[in-house]
Amino acid sequence: MIRRISSAGPFEAKIGYCRAVVANGFVHVSGTVGEGPDVASQCRSALERIGRALEEAGAGFADAVRVHYYLPDATEFEACWPILAETFGANPPAATMLECGLIAPEYRIEIELTALLPQ
Repeated sequence: MIRRISSAGPFEAKIGYCRAVVANGFVHVSGTVGEGPDVASQCRSALERIGRALEEAGAGFADAVRVHYYLPDATEFEACWPILAETFGANPPAATMLECGLIAPEYRIEIELTALLPQ
């Protein structure tokens, strides 16, 4: 069974995706950007959106098994480290950070996450 979780954002219908998909015991959260003037505030905002999707799926950040961080400027990533350490705490997922272009220049970070549903 596949369950789709929508955030009802305007881009989901426009682009053709949903915030998260629950399938085969996993929650796959789409790449998520946040709001704010800098990478740290956008990181927090993106994590809040991801947290809501995880909650709706029946999971949380402690269930995360894989996360990808995408940034247009890798030198900005360090500003996110304390936020990520606080979010994942004693349950850090496997992680990868990639430097790449994002959908619009105002975005400084995009976060994609996979979590295992609790049994």
